[in-house]
Amino acid sequence: MDVAKLQRRLADFATARNWQPFHTPKNLAAALSVEASELVEIFQWLTPQESARVMDDPDTAHRVTDEVADVLAYLLQLCEVLGIDALAALDAKIDRNEQRFPTKE
Repeated sequence: MDVAKLQRRLADFATARNWQPFHTPKNLAAALSVEASELVEIFQWLTPQESARVMDDPDTAHRVTDEVADVLAYLLQLCEVLGIDALAALDAKIDRNEQRFPTKE
């Protein structure tokens, strides 16, 4: 599945429920922040070692997977509303970071 298909599915889901009036950039950015915070909450009190093994527990793995999906869904919806090509934006950002942080040879 590609990003455009996922964005279309999300848009169709929202349209079927008449949620588009609520999918403003401000609301989507806020929802994205909330979902990212819910993902952080899972890791909040874990040691670095425990966090590396978080996917070993099926219940916790399910929670992490759901929160990652929620974060991605709101990010894709925000990109759709703002006309941002998420993959192109990421590719350009990696290019800029490679220039900002060159490897030491």
